Amino acid sequence: MIKKEIFTALEKHLSEPEMTMLIGARQVGKTYLMRLLEEQLRAKNERTVFLNLDVEDQKQYFTSQAALLNYVRLQVGEKHAFIFIDEIQRKENAGLFLKGIYDMRLPYKFIISGSGSLDLKAKMKESMAGRKRLFFIEPISYKEFVNYKTAYRYEKKLQDFFAIETARTQQLLEEYMMFGGYPRVVLAETSEMKKIVMDEIYRSYIERDITDLLGVEKSDAFTKLLKLLASQIGSLVNITELSSTISISNKTVQQYLWYLGETFILKKVTPYFRNVRSEITKSPIYYFYDTGVRNYLLGLFGVPSIPLPFSGHLFENVVFNTVRQYIHFASTRIHFWRTTDNAEVDFVVNTGVEIMPIEAKYTKLVTTKTTRSFKSFLDKYSPKKAYVIHLGEKLEDTFNTTKITFLPFYETISLT
Repeated sequence: MIKKEIFTALEKHLSEPEMTMLIGARQVGKTYLMRLLEEQLRAKNERTVFLNLDVEDQKQYFTSQAALLNYVRLQVGEKHAFIFIDEIQRKENAGLFLKGIYDMRLPYKFIISGSGSLDLKAKMKESMAGRKRLFFIEPISYKEFVNYKTAYRYEKKLQDFFAIETARTQQLLEEYMMFGGYPRVVLAETSEMKKIVMDEIYRSYIERDITDLLGVEKSDAFTKLLKLLASQIGSLVNITELSSTISISNKTVQQYLWYLGETFILKKVTPYFRNVRSEITKSPIYYFYDTGVRNYLLGLFGVPSIPLPFSGHLFENVVFNTVRQYIHFASTRIHFWRTTDNAEVDFVVNTGVEIMPIEAKYTKLVTTKTTRSFKSFLDKYSPKKAYVIHLGEKLEDTFNTTKITFLPFYETISLT
């Protein structure tokens, strides 16, 4: 069993009237979390019903609202009960379907999951406003991964483990960077089994979400685009260059990139500018929600060691995901910074009030020396705090009015 930190929030929301909605990529553990919730409810003698739209025999219950409610009443009567619906994206017009049920003020609490963004075909955002709370289910974080790999022995003192077991911490980081955080991949015991599982996950994604759900016919072009992006994480993405390389139109490239974002494979990051109009018009960069998928696409999944410069890019991707997962304020955004003379900063966390530059260095730094690019940003924007995430120990320095902290990577979660 891999403990997910979000489970506590899911439990608490069971007492709220809104529908509890779990969204996320295929195979990140949404069904598992729902089954775990159901198990706990049944242990308290609560009534439950579990339906899955991927099960052919159960699709008949979703032909109409009346058909679903008739089935639910048959199972649990008209008393308070918890109704689980898995893979709601299979239902056409799911937003309107669920809105109508919610507005009936029934004695049922609905817990619903969907692979990919529920806005893809169901237009869930508009129709379910004020009737739902979305919970984004991520791949296993590095923190969750380490807790599982150490059998939860250090769950309450993980920072102490990191500080003392430095070699083990580094080994776990390399494993996590290589294989990523899909639960089935983490649970697979051998490198060969992990490869088999990842292959199944990717094929399922292409065949179910992309070809069927999204109606993408040229899955070979889609995969070529993904491989190109995998080879240049953290680099500026030029739509015209991608279009020319894959021999598909600019419009199709943009469409595919949108699909990749909505199915939680890639995360788009825009540049930081004081001028918002400039930010919109400049090229973005992309990171993978899961580094295992990225390595699989490049044929690096399970190699004995991560070759340079791939290791640096992977570390950057892991730092990005960690910072993103532990930012708790909706108004906060993560950008990057580039100038025409090639000065750059990996990440700029913008809260709307303050900015915080972050550099990711896959090396053990022993001095507080920073790059000219980093200093250029500090000189221009004068942030209060700046961070360099690296493999070594905590160091501190100042530049003008900015406090610079050289932070061990395992302390990244303390940034927010």
